[in-house]
Amino acid sequence: MSAPPAPQGQSAPPGPEGQGPGPGPPALRQTLFSPGYVRLLLVSVVLGVPIALACFYFVSLQHELQHWVWQSLPEAAGYDRAPWWWPLPALLLAGLLLAPVVTRAPGQGGHVPVHGLGGPPLGPKELPGVLFAALATLPLGVVLGPEAPLMAVGSGLALLILRAVQRDADPKTVLVLGTAGSTTAISTILGGPLVAAVMMVEAAGLAGSQLVLLLLPCLLASGVGALVFTGFGQWTGLSTGALTLPEVPPDASPDAGDFLWGIPLAVLIAAILTAGHRLGHLTAAWTRRRTAVRTIACAAAVGVFISAYALVTGRSPEEAALSGQATLGTLAAHPHAWSIGALAALVLFKGLAWGLCLGSLRGGPIFPSVLLGAAIGIACSGLPGLGTAPGLALGMATATSVVTRLPVTSAVLSFLLLGTDAAHQMPLVIVCSVLGFVVSQLLEGERK
Repeated sequence: MSAPPAPQGQSAPPGPEGQGPGPGPPALRQTLFSPGYVRLLLVSVVLGVPIALACFYFVSLQHELQHWVWQSLPEAAGYDRAPWWWPLPALLLAGLLLAPVVTRAPGQGGHVPVHGLGGPPLGPKELPGVLFAALATLPLGVVLGPEAPLMAVGSGLALLILRAVQRDADPKTVLVLGTAGSTTAISTILGGPLVAAVMMVEAAGLAGSQLVLLLLPCLLASGVGALVFTGFGQWTGLSTGALTLPEVPPDASPDAGDFLWGIPLAVLIAAILTAGHRLGHLTAAWTRRRTAVRTIACAAAVGVFISAYALVTGRSPEEAALSGQATLGTLAAHPHAWSIGALAALVLFKGLAWGLCLGSLRGGPIFPSVLLGAAIGIACSGLPGLGTAPGLALGMATATSVVTRLPVTSAVLSFLLLGTDAAHQMPLVIVCSVLGFVVSQLLEGERK
């Protein structure tokens, strides 16, 4: 990205590789209406359709496999729900399936989750390993989300189509279309193109006119992709398990009590999530040697933590396993059906399992963190003057900000999840998103 335009009266800073001044507004208009960039926008629209279809069937298949492992199979074995010991063989199998992928497959099955969703777009060569790692392990109870594999699918397909059409594509075009493919994929699971566009703006930073040139293809591709994704869901009737809250607690206007309790609660959530993230870094460092054996050991330990949750609470182990979309929806719709002890056990055991998964397995880091933040917020919602709706809102926003380090994106995602009925919580959500970001920076420091 180029530097911002120089102040008036000064020469503009040189562009990349000594190619002259960075693009100001005239250069932006010239590039925006050039034939090459118009073709790039058209290609982005076209790419949105096949990428959205691939993502739709990917998440639908993952959801069906998850339902089979945690509901159909236990019922076929004579249980009304998965027994407490169910995660032990399931997670051990996940480790056994993943170990050869992370040691031998191109791309090692995708990025290590503790390093976030960043990194260069994965190409077609790495795509089979990513798909296998996600579909073979996430349904078995790995405490990670589908967002990182989806982004890899989006970028891999975009680059595959580009190489089929144009073998000697410009490196900048490859980067833009790979990013557009990733943005299309993430928009299908995080509530639509708005969240994806805000995430792109915030992650890229203040990059002047070049950010506009990168954002437009991403926004077009994700908008078309979201339309196709939604339409196929209605047409086929398949469930995708996207991050949604079908029912939320009734809204209430924020008052002094919400901020009085919300600010220290946001600090607490940031501290807990940062501790889980540090566990992920320690696990990632530990698995660098004897990777296959230690990957299996971490997966087995995740199964132990999930089973311990079921034993301690007497509830289904499925609540502590998986990415947490279903449990988050249930928790938001029926928050008073959970005791404080059950919520504390969920945060403890799922948090430990999440930390291990961050450093050893494959998937996305965001979805489980949203559930952990929501559980902490609701557990503390009985404090005098706080309430369920503010606790849920600030919990989700703070946790997402801690994990993504994108406070604006976290606030927008929380608003879309809560819906317009919870619009009164936005001041609290924004404050806690920023506070979570600052506290996580202080506690963890700059990520390596």
